[in-house]
Amino acid sequence: MKTKFANLIPYLTLFAGVISTCVFLAAPAAAQSAPTYGIVRTMLLGGDGGWDYVYADSRTRRLYIARATRFMVADLDSGKLVGEIPDTPGAHGVALVPDLGIGFTTNGRENTSSVFDLKTLKVSEKIKTGEGPDSIVYDPASGHVFIMNGHGKGVSVIDPKSRKVVAAIALSGKPEAPVADGKGRVYVNIEDKNFIAVIDSNTNKVVAEWPMAGCDEPSGLDMDRDGGDLFAACGNKLMAIVDSKTGKLIATIPTGDGSDGLAFAPKEKVAVTSNGEGNMSFVGKRDGKYALIENVPTKKGARTIGFDAATGLFLTVSADLGPAPKPSPENPRGRPAPLPNSFVVIAVGRK
Repeated sequence: MKTKFANLIPYLTLFAGVISTCVFLAAPAAAQSAPTYGIVRTMLLGGDGGWDYVYADSRTRRLYIARATRFMVADLDSGKLVGEIPDTPGAHGVALVPDLGIGFTTNGRENTSSVFDLKTLKVSEKIKTGEGPDSIVYDPASGHVFIMNGHGKGVSVIDPKSRKVVAAIALSGKPEAPVADGKGRVYVNIEDKNFIAVIDSNTNKVVAEWPMAGCDEPSGLDMDRDGGDLFAACGNKLMAIVDSKTGKLIATIPTGDGSDGLAFAPKEKVAVTSNGEGNMSFVGKRDGKYALIENVPTKKGARTIGFDAATGLFLTVSADLGPAPKPSPENPRGRPAPLPNSFVVIAVGRK
């Protein structure tokens, strides 16, 4: 917070000692308000269409970006496009299975998942899913891929070795982003019920539902796997923090508007939402309690987020936007169309 010293000027001659004291006390606050994070790089990729989830594969230095009808794949270091995964109508998310050298997409308008080769990006087949496949996660504990079917209010569980759906899990609401703890639990935000569902990835059963009071329409989700806390991006400008062992709501922290993604940095212990209003909200512990560290300007429309563990950079995407249209069946939220060749990747990190 910046102190307005201009209003004090008339009193300087009479109250010099008082003013000196005020300046001395204000200095630490001003130092704390100096930005810690900021945009460190932008990558112009261009291309038509909207966007959804972004996923950074730090190991192979590739960034996967859902672009409505296909996935763009960019090199994280050069910032150049290296290829595309085609024919993914209603593209949403991607999950990788490195041990098998394959990945899976979610194709929301087709109710399928494309299986592709990690090296060539060539699609070998499509697997039928539930209705409206959206977010997706690979669970190393079970070795299975979990696909959240938004319209079907359920989960399709795929065995990547057989490339078949081995289970269908019914949920009591519309699933959004999932996260796997690597120990046999998959957590998923239930957007229309404002709670987190807990799935046992070995039995493929829902074992708990944890309400998040005050958190409306949760979307993005990630976790501190060492500390055990879950972080959920809420649609009402909040981040909800939940204990993954007990389901207790620890805190709700003010963030930004229009968030659809959340990522956690394990080394720095910060959880970050990417907000469509044009910023990222950084949340971490201060004096033992969670608090908003700062809001970092990005770009309007940048609502999803990925994290590159190798560089510590948070990645989001957006484009220059045209005027917002009236809602329609094809565009129920009335989202403005991106202008041609303006699509960019924005990398945010320590300044």
